[in-house]
Amino acid sequence: MKTADAKKFLKDGGVKYVLAQFVDIHGAAKAKSVPVEHYDTVINEGAGFAGFAISGMGMQPNVDGDYMAVGDPGTLSLVPWQPGYARMACDGHVHGKPYACDSRVILKRQLARMADKGWTFYTGMEPEFSLLRRVEGRIVPCDASDTLAKPCYDYKGLSRSRAFLERLAESMRAVGIDVYQIDHEDANGQFEINYTYADALTSCDHFTFFKMGAAEIASDMGLICSFMPKPFSNRPGNGLHMHMSIGDGKKNLFEDKSDKRGLGLSELGYQFAAGLLAHAPALAAICCPTVNSYKRLVVGRSLTGATWAPAYICYGNNNRTGMIRGPGGRIELRLPDGSANPYLATAAVIAAGLDGVERKLDPGEPVVDSLYDMSLAQLKRRGIRVLPQNLKEALDALEKDGVVMGALGDLAPEFVNLKRMEWVEYMRHVSDWEVENYLQFF
Repeated sequence: MKTADAKKFLKDGGVKYVLAQFVDIHGAAKAKSVPVEHYDTVINEGAGFAGFAISGMGMQPNVDGDYMAVGDPGTLSLVPWQPGYARMACDGHVHGKPYACDSRVILKRQLARMADKGWTFYTGMEPEFSLLRRVEGRIVPCDASDTLAKPCYDYKGLSRSRAFLERLAESMRAVGIDVYQIDHEDANGQFEINYTYADALTSCDHFTFFKMGAAEIASDMGLICSFMPKPFSNRPGNGLHMHMSIGDGKKNLFEDKSDKRGLGLSELGYQFAAGLLAHAPALAAICCPTVNSYKRLVVGRSLTGATWAPAYICYGNNNRTGMIRGPGGRIELRLPDGSANPYLATAAVIAAGLDGVERKLDPGEPVVDSLYDMSLAQLKRRGIRVLPQNLKEALDALEKDGVVMGALGDLAPEFVNLKRMEWVEYMRHVSDWEVENYLQFF
């Protein structure tokens, strides 16, 4: 958006403040509120932050300069739940140059590899979330009547949370994010809102904005909107399924309707999928980056009879028991969860997929069987690997994977160190389960 157009947009929208917004290493939204009269500063010099105070930026308090969040005018939009405010997604700059540890800059570097080939990478993200409330110190589903053993697609559960869902959907649609369906998912208090795919950078910007809106609208209503991968041990977790394709400005290069394997995928699509499979253990560390993530990636069937979490490194056509689904002319990666930094996850996916393309990898034949019904011995005989089952395993795989580590660039050691400490802290924590089972047992 040109400066003159932007200023008219801000004036017409009654904007008093612009949020110069970026994300930290966790994908959490960070911002400064800038009076609208200083809009030019945000798009030129940027809004200044003390980089050492931002998680995962790899900056030191005694030697590094300020982290400057330079606005991308193309992302300027109103903030419907916060009247008088607009938001601009920003790229991090240090000493006047894009900063190598900034998540959005890291993604742009991978997207440039696509652009060099004349390609555009498209993604559609499907955010699942839990709508909760706090009652007498306990976290419970927001609707006390949402108690079905199998609540997926339940009308009553959907209807009784409609005030929040409608307000969030209308906020997204008000800024051009095209919400096209809303449903109750397979856990009590769990929902999914789907919106139209976009180029990968825009898709990440949209997901970040979606989380911002979901959190604030819920808070305003006395609720908690959580993207925690597994908030309840006996219910399915929150995923972030990522649909993807590559376009050349004329057609979808992943699509081939004459595909003999029946997935409607082109050779390029299969090679990209093979790259994802080859780097799956390392991708898990980026797409499922928390201790809690691996409570979602369980081997076996969900207690409610369905699970959308993939524990198995394989692909199929409409097979939802594997890591990759090929629903026709695109790839659905079922690995990411709601705790993932969308920019880093997408950058890692591009690097892994392009490695498959460059090495002309073949993913083999699609798996059509239900993997939930197979034992580990049966899976091993079929050559189907299991994803890492905890954060440490995933980090071990990441450190050995030059392709995915390379995608993170200078941020890689910062990410690994931060997550190693998270694992150590978790392992040292004494849980209620341990006290209940061991306190008087011996």
